[in-house]
Amino acid sequence: MDDKRNIIMAVLLTGIILFGWPVLMETFFPDMVNKNEAVEQADSPGNDQAAAPTDGSAPAVSTTPGSAAIGADAAAGTIRKLSVVLAENPRVAIDTPRLQGSINLQGARFDDLTLTDHTTELAKDSPPVRLFAPSGTKDAYFSRFGWAGDGVAVPDDKTVWTADKAKLTPETPVTLSWANETGQTYAITLSIDENYLITAEQSVTNRGENAIALNPFGILSRVRDLDNVPPGEADSWTIHIGPMGVFDGIANFDTDYEDVDEAGTNGIAADATKGWVGFTDKYWLGALIPVSNAKVEAKFRAGSGDIYQAQIARENAQVIAPGKVLKTTTRLFAGAKETALLDTYKEQYDITLLDRAVDWGWFYWFEKPLFYLLDWLFKFSGNFGVAIILMTFVVRGIMFPIAQKQFASMAQMRAVQPKMKKIQEKYKEDKQKQQQEIMKLYKDEKVNPLAGCLPIFLQIPIFFALYKVLMLSIEMRHQPFTLWIKDLSAPDPLTPVNLFGLIPFDPPSFLAVGILPILMGITMHYQFKLNPQQMDPMQQQIFSIMPWILVFIMAPFAAGLQLYWTVSNVLTIAQQKWLYSRHPQLKEQMAKDAEEKAKKAEEEKAAKTN
Repeated sequence: MDDKRNIIMAVLLTGIILFGWPVLMETFFPDMVNKNEAVEQADSPGNDQAAAPTDGSAPAVSTTPGSAAIGADAAAGTIRKLSVVLAENPRVAIDTPRLQGSINLQGARFDDLTLTDHTTELAKDSPPVRLFAPSGTKDAYFSRFGWAGDGVAVPDDKTVWTADKAKLTPETPVTLSWANETGQTYAITLSIDENYLITAEQSVTNRGENAIALNPFGILSRVRDLDNVPPGEADSWTIHIGPMGVFDGIANFDTDYEDVDEAGTNGIAADATKGWVGFTDKYWLGALIPVSNAKVEAKFRAGSGDIYQAQIARENAQVIAPGKVLKTTTRLFAGAKETALLDTYKEQYDITLLDRAVDWGWFYWFEKPLFYLLDWLFKFSGNFGVAIILMTFVVRGIMFPIAQKQFASMAQMRAVQPKMKKIQEKYKEDKQKQQQEIMKLYKDEKVNPLAGCLPIFLQIPIFFALYKVLMLSIEMRHQPFTLWIKDLSAPDPLTPVNLFGLIPFDPPSFLAVGILPILMGITMHYQFKLNPQQMDPMQQQIFSIMPWILVFIMAPFAAGLQLYWTVSNVLTIAQQKWLYSRHPQLKEQMAKDAEEKAKKAEEEKAAKTN
């Protein structure tokens, strides 16, 4: 009767996991539930297709001196083709080794940026990822710098600036200038490095007769349709995507687009002495960074047409006397969240916690060293899959002493098993007394029943850290392994469910079980077979079905994780066989247990036959 009950409970547990797991995946790991092709569609924030009624503009409004309010409203418009919009206004070309695009002289906007090192899809002829796109196009996303003030004419988003050069390169800065009719000349001197950092020096020369008060600002404005978030780009508890800032030396991952909507016209504001503000995507970042840790007011605001704006302004308007010049410098990061580059910028320009733009999460202290180890192994081997295999050897090597203690503990547990069975028989009617006597036995024999679980617990932060590294690090994106594995940051695409693509059928993500998760399940099953059998039949049955449950659980995860787990299982099997040779009593006890189990099964079969 007990055996039947245990089997029923095991089956129910399996069903709950298999059918409940897709719901949990969509809730907590939305970035994992999509197949390779779906993930690729999310990699280009600005393309020419589809439509969402928005203009994307965010004009500055004149304010009283000392105020830092900047408008975020925009008129709805018709989505137009990118090439048409780019041809409407005069532009200054941007030409660097890693960024291509242009600056719109109307409004002095950075609204045309593509990342030449990163393509939208795996194919070599795939177009580069577009980060910034102008107003009036799908997924409009841009940055601009300006001034707010009362009683003085300031340039706005309609102002057409004059450029002193036709092209912005790392060797040739560009100065944009505009003058009003009352004697004020505004200038923005732009410089760019060979990666993703743009420096904007805003200056105002007051040649008028009276003092003026101005507040320089910088904004990032983007369209984000929360009802149609691309696959792999959803905010979740494991990966923060959306508004982000570092305020007074603390990284804020708590604000999302819905929070900005709920805040209304006032937005969400924070005073920041050390920090920056912007929008973080899975792989890309747009951020406004005050220089020299200047104290600013940062704010997130929502406008009409799914527009969201991040902005920084000085805390107070500054008075410019006649004949004087006011200068303010702000940096704009616009590019890929490459870990080493973020670390370099952080140290070189004293940018507080810029490396936290990558949402490393709870195990930050462990994940970054793991990333650098993996990155070094990748550079050493030239293949990221090989790097994962080499890292698995490193991890298993470090954990080898713990595995030895685990097996020693298992041997001790087997040695006291006869005494434990006697206690269970003696106190089978008194469970509390039985537990007390078993605990006393553990103490007398110096046995730690939890020692065998230690390696499993240690694997949890390693697995989670590797998950974060694979899913968040742009360095791992589109990295191939071998044969059919073209992207180790995406799920294994080859599944027998549709006969490896021969049947025109796309199975749901939790059923699209690839070859790697199947190999992972087989190796784990064999690994569990080498373990001593559990004394509790229910536990033994759970361990028997667990590998096959994990096959379905792991199917939507990155192929790199599946590769790591499979190789780890193989190494564990080899490790177990070697350790069994060092603990023959454990192997003998396993053989004895198997013999007793087979004998008991034959007796039960014979009893049923009779």
